[in-house]
Amino acid sequence: MTSSDTYQGLAVTTPVSLMFGRFSDAATPLLYARTLKELLAQSGLQKDDVDGLAVSSFSLDPDPAIALSRSLGLSLRWFQDVNLGGASGGIALNRAARAVAAGDADIVACIAADNNLETGFQDLVRDFSVASRDGVYPYGAGGPTSVFALLTKQYMQETGATREDFAALCAGQRENAKTVPHAVFNEPLSPEEYLASRMIAEPLCLYDCVMPVSGAEAFLVMSEERAQALGLSYARVLSSIEAHNTHGDEASPLSGGWATGRDRLFANAGLGPDDIDIIQTYDDYPAVSILQLEELGFLPSGKGASQLATSTHWQQKHNTSGGQLSCGQAGAAGGYLGLVEAIRQLTGQAGAWQRANVRHALVSGYGMVVYDRCLATCATILAAQESL
Repeated sequence: MTSSDTYQGLAVTTPVSLMFGRFSDAATPLLYARTLKELLAQSGLQKDDVDGLAVSSFSLDPDPAIALSRSLGLSLRWFQDVNLGGASGGIALNRAARAVAAGDADIVACIAADNNLETGFQDLVRDFSVASRDGVYPYGAGGPTSVFALLTKQYMQETGATREDFAALCAGQRENAKTVPHAVFNEPLSPEEYLASRMIAEPLCLYDCVMPVSGAEAFLVMSEERAQALGLSYARVLSSIEAHNTHGDEASPLSGGWATGRDRLFANAGLGPDDIDIIQTYDDYPAVSILQLEELGFLPSGKGASQLATSTHWQQKHNTSGGQLSCGQAGAAGGYLGLVEAIRQLTGQAGAWQRANVRHALVSGYGMVVYDRCLATCATILAAQESL
């Protein structure tokens, strides 16, 4: 059975993005409730129609994720806690789609939401893992920025990439975000402003780092028949891969693991890189986006940074909402951002930033950094409703 057979007859629909501001003291279950309400309003469903739920969040503690079923008043036949950071969205979709295909649920709501308290990000990075708590934070470093500073420096040394290349990527994504209402940063960013900004962890500067925010991203998975009956525009899943700790024996891997499943991803979709109209990469730092584009075959290995920096074509098709570098990172919802944007573009619901003739989209994710690397990798290819 191919991946496309697995997803035959399934619809991904109702893209929702909610921004609750940079900081929010609202309880995370309340953010989920507001997001579910928006999903129901846009889809025309009743709450009792939803019998499956996939959730992703860093701020539910001390409650277990399943407690959301009671908070939201949902009686469920299927539930999945997919807290894999930047890989959460693609993996939640993959598992929800398989649940609907197997008959374990009829309609699955996939929701990621996190609040950002005034000290929330500091608290999160301090206790994110044993490595963070005991091996890094006590010595003055905290969070993923120091890890990705080392990765970025290594990438620059091995490929000749420059800060000017990263400046072009960040400026281009800011341009993409200028009409996106849920973006934190809509104003232009010039390469000169980028290069003049203060260092956070060399070689990463202020504009290389995502802004923690409070927000939510969500979508629904159901049968095409049900989506058509509801009059909903939808996208279709053609292929999906996930991988975990793919280079565990390497001391400091630049590879995230996408290359290990790339051929299977495209073969199962019946497509190649040239058939993809838009690409959404997980962009907590610019170098991470470039690694995804290289490993997935869109840019030549080691030369992606310079090619991306000099191409307006790539600006138009890559991270069309501005990505997290413009929209901010709402915890685990950052791992849904690109997927929700792809659904929006494929269903023609992006408004002022809608790209023309979007038939196929690829979304990739990378998440759960522990000490020196991220452990979870995913990629998904989706098609527009009418695309064959």
